[in-house]
Amino acid sequence: MIEVDGVTCRYGGSDGGDGVTAVDDVSLSIPDGEFLIVAGANGSGKTTLVRTFNGLVEPDAGRVAVNGTPVEADLVAARTAVGMVFQDPRDQFVAATVGADVAFGPENLGLSHAEIDRRVETALAAVNMAGREGDRIASLSGGERERVAIAGALAMEPDHLVLDEPFTGLDEPARRSVVERLRGLRREGTGVVVVTHDLRDVFGVADRVVGLADGGVAVDAPPDEAADSLPGLDVRVPDRAADGPRPGRR
Repeated sequence: MIEVDGVTCRYGGSDGGDGVTAVDDVSLSIPDGEFLIVAGANGSGKTTLVRTFNGLVEPDAGRVAVNGTPVEADLVAARTAVGMVFQDPRDQFVAATVGADVAFGPENLGLSHAEIDRRVETALAAVNMAGREGDRIASLSGGERERVAIAGALAMEPDHLVLDEPFTGLDEPARRSVVERLRGLRREGTGVVVVTHDLRDVFGVADRVVGLADGGVAVDAPPDEAADSLPGLDVRVPDRAADGPRPGRR
């Protein structure tokens, strides 16, 4: 469970002013196993918000707790429970080869070599990159890099996986591959949070959509109920969603 209570985040203000408010008094709860879309236009505060989930951003006000523990009280636990995949995978790669990069997180948990090897093998198999531990990351396609970034997060065996604009720059086959893996994670019980301004790939998978505008929550509802309000937030929804609720959707 991720619990966000009255979180406000500001940038700037070093000259005595209040600066720019990126997240404005946001409260929400994300249960284990939920597939959540955090939607909004560029500058709406969605990336800043999700980075408070594991302490990458410290709120100026409010509280974030993961599994009942305040994030700032145990950053290691928060970052183990909430895996993060950045918008540009290159921002999180720390090694030259696939295997070394995916192993980095588990190594920092002080796990045994056998457990690290198990996690790397399992995570790479989950994203259809099995047996490619020795491949150099610089030689991979954009879609393959995205999958390695997801594998690196999965190797931490998180309760929640957060992906920031995971489809940017991917071709159609790569997008389908990533979506299928996210569907699999949902079936297996891992919570998934997708940050995006384009809901077309994940609208039909999600349990809930939280739409942000000017740093605040403007929409918080199941996808079909949220569909009518989302275009007003300058986000893209599937054409079928724009036609209103679909009978019988579960």
